[in-house]
Amino acid sequence: MNKQKRLEILTRLRDNNPHPTTELNFSSPFELLIAVLLSAQATDVGVNKATAKLYPVANTPQAILDLGLDGLKSYIKTIGLFNTKAVNTIKTCQMLVDLHGGEVPENREALEALPGVGRKTANVVLNTAFGWPTIAVDTHIDRVSNRTKFAMGKNVVEVEQKLLKVVPAEFKVDVHHWLILHGRYTCVARKPKCGACIIEDLCEFKDKTE
Repeated sequence: MNKQKRLEILTRLRDNNPHPTTELNFSSPFELLIAVLLSAQATDVGVNKATAKLYPVANTPQAILDLGLDGLKSYIKTIGLFNTKAVNTIKTCQMLVDLHGGEVPENREALEALPGVGRKTANVVLNTAFGWPTIAVDTHIDRVSNRTKFAMGKNVVEVEQKLLKVVPAEFKVDVHHWLILHGRYTCVARKPKCGACIIEDLCEFKDKTE
């Protein structure tokens, strides 16, 4: 995969979706943080259904603390691993109140120090809430990057570092969303929809489907 091919892939993805964003519903950095925390091993649709009921009642750290652990669980019990996520959410809200004045810090180390928040979640928040050129690599992006040969790596950290190296600055803020949507709807895990793919002729995947 050479520089010119990568540039053409990114240009097509941008032309097809000039203003991509997450499919998680949110209206503040805090709502995004909690939605991403809840989304691990769950679908965005499932998370959105839960937060649609939760956020009108509690969409600040203090409001969620006021709900209490059992109160929070009653809103998110439809989401996988909800018990662990509820505990982490309460702990995170407490830290935000105690250490950050109830605000989500625009700082990687501070974000990664929050319970249940790893590098990927911190990258999503920094990128989507604050406009940082970070690239959060999940299973979709890992698959698309390796399958197309766009940015190959043995694990998500290697893929992230490769993407940061090969993606030009003008595309960095949005590339996370383009790749995740491409992996979610076109370059799917079991049988990629190569015949309906706008970058099929540029992709270096050998076992293309019709």
